[in-house]
Formats: sequence, structure tokens, C-alpha cells
Amino acid sequence: MKKRLNIALAADPELPVPPRLYGGIERVLHFLAEGLTARGHDVTLFAHRDSRISGRLVPYSGTSSHSKLDTLRNAAAIARHAGAADVIHSFGRLAYLAPLALTSTPKLMSYQRPVTPRSIRAAVRLFGRSISFTACGRHMVGALDAEAVWHVVPNGVPMSQFAYRESVDADAPLAFLGRVEEIKGPHLAIAAARQAGRRLVIAGNVPPEHQAFFDREIKPHVDGDRILYVGAVDDTQKNALLGSAAALLMPILWDEPFGIVMAEALACGTPVIGLRRASVPEIVSDGVTGFIADDVEGLARAAGQIAALSRRACRNAAEARFSDAVIVSAYESIYFEAVAQPATSAAPERLSNV
Repeated sequence: MKKRLNIALAADPELPVPPRLYGGIERVLHFLAEGLTARGHDVTLFAHRDSRISGRLVPYSGTSSHSKLDTLRNAAAIARHAGAADVIHSFGRLAYLAPLALTSTPKLMSYQRPVTPRSIRAAVRLFGRSISFTACGRHMVGALDAEAVWHVVPNGVPMSQFAYRESVDADAPLAFLGRVEEIKGPHLAIAAARQAGRRLVIAGNVPPEHQAFFDREIKPHVDGDRILYVGAVDDTQKNALLGSAAALLMPILWDEPFGIVMAEALACGTPVIGLRRASVPEIVSDGVTGFIADDVEGLARAAGQIAALSRRACRNAAEARFSDAVIVSAYESIYFEAVAQPATSAAPERLSNV
């Protein structure tokens, strides 16, 4: 019988767990905390005061992960309340673990953002063998697996919250869902949809600093018919949007670590068409759960081949690779491995897929 663990989870302080609208990592943290609690573990979450979990919540007093003072306050709270933990897992700042550097308690740092060799080397010097790392994509790690113990654990989705759609209308629109800013490629989604002769629904918030981009590159094309902008969406609206779409467009122009919206689309049975960059080739099985393209023309061509894909195959892939149950099991296995591995013994230097 597996041991019952005392697990401390740390988030960044800006958003509650789960978030009200956007906040992909906070969603992962929520189903992780709930899943671990359901499996009998004692879970303590350090997070925004409006967070809601079945386990124990320790609210932060600091509200910004970019403030040194707030970071010190939040790290102190973790040090005060996580002393009895069997394992401490941060999805927020590495600095949150610093006050526990001299303890042998296993520590896990999960990266959902680009990783630098400098930060990993500094962490290994500070924490020694008591720390290991996870990345949500293999592309993030590169050669860093030689610097420390790494695991690759993709992000996931609570499958019960996404309704599978076996089929959609023949003229179903394409969908773009995400922050409406240049690096996310909504302007490329418009171009691809037009070339493919498909309707497009754009959903997402416009950050204030990107309003000029929206006004210049998006707004002039929105006609309420062929190109529709619906603004930010909640979970119910997201489910309806993704489920009724012919495909999700993912024309990213930056090295996005994961892109949870792709897993959400697959959970609805909706294929993903994306540019060959960062996490897209790790999530999309080309020709099975979507298509991977190299430019706008390729996106448009792929949009004309959607009918050849199986929506059931998309849902099956989401269940097998990105479901909440699979991700909770992956992290649980890492915790058991870390607890069983004495901090003073030689740690296995390898990169593992979990």
C-alpha cells in the first residue's frame, strides 16, 4: 500500500486557484491539489487568499511575484507552515523554497516558463540533492538534463469539464482562443481562415499594452460574420466554443512552453492546427490529432483537410496524455521517488518522461 504523504504546493500569488477566467497553471494546480487529496494525501496550498481547495489553504500576504518584499513574505509563510511536509512542490518562484535550503526535505520546482542554465546551476548549488525539476515540455530542457534531475510532465485538463463532440456542422468555424496579442498570432489566424474560406471566432482578453495591436491588426477585420471577436470567455463559454469549432488554430510566434488550450481543444474532440514551434509538435500528432504547418499558407491548407481527422482520436489522445488523472499520477510518482531517494545519496542524473 502506498504511503500517505504530506504535500506542500506553492503557486504564484497573483491569481486564485482555480482562476476565474485565465490562469492555466492555476487550473493545473487546482486539479492536482484536488486529485492528491482524493487519493488520501494531506495537501497544503500556498496561494492567493481567494483560492478554493478541499485541502488546507495558507493564503499569501504578498500579492506580487515581482516584488522582492512580497516574495520574502510569501517564502517566510511557506517556511513557517511547510516544515512537516514530506515534499514541497513550487509552481511559483524558486525563491519560495530558499528558506528551506538547509533541510533535507525533497523539493520539486516546476517550470512553466523558459529555463536558464544559470538559475538551475544556482539552485543545485543552494539545494544540493534535495531538489529536482519538472518542465511541461521537453523542448524547454535541452541540455539542462545534465545539470540536474529533470522530469517532463505536460500540463493537463480536468476531463470532466470538457464535453466531447463527436461531430460538428460542415461549416463550423475555426477558433482562436488566447490572449489577443502579436506573439499569439491572432492576425495569422485571420489570414489563414480567409485563405481557407472558413469562418473564425476569436476569443480572449486584450491586454492593455496590446490594445494598439488589436486596433491595428484585428479590429478592422472583425465583421461579425466571417471574423467574429467575442472577448474573454469563462469555462462554460470556452467549452462551447472549442466543442463547436472545426479546429483550433495555434499560430504562435514565440516559444510557448505548453499551451493548455491545445489540450482543452483535444478534450472536446477538436483537432489543433498550429505552427511548428515550441510545444506544438509535442502536443499535436501530425495527421492524427491535427496538423503542424510552417507558415500561414500551410495553416490554410491544413484547414481544408480537417474532415480527414477523427475527433474520437483527439479525445482519446487527451485522455491518455493530458487528463487530470494522468497528470496527478505523474506528479504522485515523482513525489514517491523523491521521498524514497535519500538527499545524501547519489541522485539519478537523467531526463524522464512521466
